[in-house]
Amino acid sequence: MYLCLVLQRLELEDFDRIVLGIDPGTNIMGYGVVGLKGKEFSLISIGIIRLDKLEDHAIKLKHIFERVTGLIDSYKPDELAIEAPFYGKNVQSMLKLGRAQGVAIAAALMREMPIYEYQPRKIKLSITGSGNSSKEAVAEMLQRLLKFDDMPTHLDATDGLAAAMCHIFQANPRGFGAKTGSSNKKANSWEKFATENKSRIK
Repeated sequence: MYLCLVLQRLELEDFDRIVLGIDPGTNIMGYGVVGLKGKEFSLISIGIIRLDKLEDHAIKLKHIFERVTGLIDSYKPDELAIEAPFYGKNVQSMLKLGRAQGVAIAAALMREMPIYEYQPRKIKLSITGSGNSSKEAVAEMLQRLLKFDDMPTHLDATDGLAAAMCHIFQANPRGFGAKTGSSNKKANSWEKFATENKSRIK
């Protein structure tokens, strides 16, 4: 049901700031946790929450709430970055996806975390420079940026990680929830980050 793949065993206290990114889903929910120390960022954890074997939608929502709360309690993130639902023609699917996102947000609100929502196109644009990038292209760029060896089987995990990195790249994000904050990261786009950090991208 719940997969947590920790790629780097780092002390959470070593970071100035920790961001949890989530890609909502009713079958598979992806997440990534990134830590920042000064201008450097490191991958802390990446994984998925499996929901596809749960038939009852209400039970899925309960599971999402419990697991997201568990992630928050385990990694002590300072902020949550979450992907906004993609608007499609299937109203029922959109309703279920919106509920999943809302439950994840509620878990963060319960822990008094600031929450930042990003459209899928915005996330892709911030990672690859193109809002039309494929999941594979986003995952490959994240692998280069964060230097992890093994690509997750489910790209929902890298989608969650992409939400976290998108938030990190923003100069003045607008959050909502119990608290609001602003990023101290100077780079506000992939283009600017790439220009200023050429040595980190190979």
